[in-house]
Amino acid sequence: MRVVIAEDSVLLREGLARLLADGGITTVATVGDGPGLVDAVREHRPDLAVVDVRMPPSHTDEGLRAALSARALVPGLPVLVLSQYVEERYATELIGRGAAAVGYLLKERVADVEEFLDAVRRVAAGGTVIDPEVVVQLLSRRREPVGSLTGRESEVLGLMAEGRSNNAIAGRLGITEGAVEKHISGIFGKLGLDPTPDDHRRVLAVLAYLGRV
Repeated sequence: MRVVIAEDSVLLREGLARLLADGGITTVATVGDGPGLVDAVREHRPDLAVVDVRMPPSHTDEGLRAALSARALVPGLPVLVLSQYVEERYATELIGRGAAAVGYLLKERVADVEEFLDAVRRVAAGGTVIDPEVVVQLLSRRREPVGSLTGRESEVLGLMAEGRSNNAIAGRLGITEGAVEKHISGIFGKLGLDPTPDDHRRVLAVLAYLGRV
């Protein structure tokens, strides 16, 4: 796997590269700002971009905007965003712009090396990874009709938002995969998500969970 890292902190940037190397993952470029990310993606066509949200010059959303520009250059480019804080707008925009191959982790999660490397591999493989703490904080802001879900349905939807498969959800909650499917069906029903050929109901449910719909 070939990775580009965009992070304005030199220490964190080099630390991430070292963690990836220890996991057998090659860092082909490290940059400290948004334009550098776009240039690196254009040159290297990596398998994954690891991106900080807040980078120079304004330290607001340069990283996210650069990541979206990079995905325009390389459609479907897997992007794993690291942030110091839970920033709802960025998390929901990531999901909204592309349900596959995106992730949002808090920087403190990097302290758990195996979990970080697992997230890197899952996003690079096309999965969606949302930090559990992000899910918890966004759940506290939930609105109807998501608020009408049962406690178990909320747990299932929260794990869906983390990018977990039905089998993984079953294992986490200690229930059968059939029970998970039943809960998901109930979630779709309460959210008014009827099956259509044009919509991905699982993604729409997560968007509702994150407060976008």
